[in-house]
Amino acid sequence: MQRKGGDKMMIVKHKKAFSMITAIFVIVIMATVGMLVVNVTGKIIKETTTQYRKEQAILLAKSYTEFAIMAVTADDRNSTSCIDTITGDDVLADADSGKGYKVNAVISYIGNDATASISSCPHLLASDVATDGSDLQIIVDVYVQYKELDNNNTGWLTYHRRTLQKI
Repeated sequence: MQRKGGDKMMIVKHKKAFSMITAIFVIVIMATVGMLVVNVTGKIIKETTTQYRKEQAILLAKSYTEFAIMAVTADDRNSTSCIDTITGDDVLADADSGKGYKVNAVISYIGNDATASISSCPHLLASDVATDGSDLQIIVDVYVQYKELDNNNTGWLTYHRRTLQKI
């Protein structure tokens, strides 16, 4: 009878050891799955942030293009000065810290407008390019520069937009 009780004790010890191995295996599996989830989540957040920053740059380029067109339209072209650049530093936040944007709009004129401001601005004569006969057109080049949020050591990323507009 002692043997019967001894076997029972040995079976209980084997069950405890098997339960311990199963528990360790489950913990290792759960830790691996947890690391995978954290890794994928980090990559998704980085990609979403990158896409958001690019969309902001596109919207800023559109806004500065329209602002340049309005500024040239409202400008007195008979004056001696012209609008050839519009600059925006630290748009939305400090650009050098990687949170904001630097915007530079360069305006070039096309046409035979003989006013003083056009002659002092960067321009092409209508005879140099094929135009539809209008007196003045502008080319607006907008450059939006920004940095990645998580890595300020990288250089500037630049989004460029070019627009041709009749004035």
